[in-house]
Amino acid sequence: MLKAGVIGAGHLGKIHLKLLQQSSQYELIGFYDGDEVVASKVEKEFSYKRFSSAEELIKAVDVVDVVTPTIAHFEVAKKVLTSGKHLFIEKPVTTNFQEAEELIGLAKKHKVKGQVGHVERFNPAFRAVKDKIEFPMFIEAHRLAEFNPRGTDVPVVLDLMIHDIDVILSVVDSKVKKISASGVSVISDTPDIANARIEFENGCVANLTASRISLKNMRKARFFQKDAYISVDFLERKCEVVKMKDAPENPDDFAMILQNAEGMKKQIYFENPKVEENNAILQELESFADAINNNTIPIVSLEQGAEALRVANKVIESFQK
Repeated sequence: MLKAGVIGAGHLGKIHLKLLQQSSQYELIGFYDGDEVVASKVEKEFSYKRFSSAEELIKAVDVVDVVTPTIAHFEVAKKVLTSGKHLFIEKPVTTNFQEAEELIGLAKKHKVKGQVGHVERFNPAFRAVKDKIEFPMFIEAHRLAEFNPRGTDVPVVLDLMIHDIDVILSVVDSKVKKISASGVSVISDTPDIANARIEFENGCVANLTASRISLKNMRKARFFQKDAYISVDFLERKCEVVKMKDAPENPDDFAMILQNAEGMKKQIYFENPKVEENNAILQELESFADAINNNTIPIVSLEQGAEALRVANKVIESFQK
């Protein structure tokens, strides 16, 4: 079993602590949080071992799970990697691409692995259809959330939209060609609502909307490709695949047939892939253990986390233009 420790014991940090303790692949050693009030409360409530410094915790474990506010990610992650310990770090990996590149270099230098917590890659609805998404040419994503002060330390793009940016980059096998975006600050100092259009070199276009001041929560994405439409509801954990194929000469009475102006007939049929229920955070943590134990590339590597961040920052830069 891998010895694991958590740095950052806020809302999400407590979830990670609980899941690491439950996991059969990790031995939870303890946690560190620089906030005395938070640390004391977590220690008293859950009886996890509390370390007096980040350095002391890093020394005691094989894997460090960093769940601090984003602004602290880089400095904490640097300490982890230079100590030769494996790093799991919540998204966004850092606040800028240059810092992320430095972390990639440190991981290579010290021969350790890093994974970024882009949890939607482990969403069971997305996993059920990922292999069916082939050469999408238009993608639409909506990620709307009710207001929560916890996320306002970063722009909505880094708080919410980056989830969909990472998902899209994982299924579009092409480089980003052009980004245009707009954002509006309503409550925070940084944009609370944003829309981005990402164009890829292969012709694919992705249209993303994110808001953290909505009246209801929504996390949906739709992928359009030749002869197929695939929808994923990340919140409800549902998915649907609608496909078209050449219509048979004698379709049955209930077949849905479309005919274009040239007389070509297509039959529409529906697939509802089986969604295997899971705890996505536990699965991402355990997938990292698998990558360490089997010496394989993590499902969301530091490089992939850095690329999602690079695109997200390009979206933010586009606001100013």
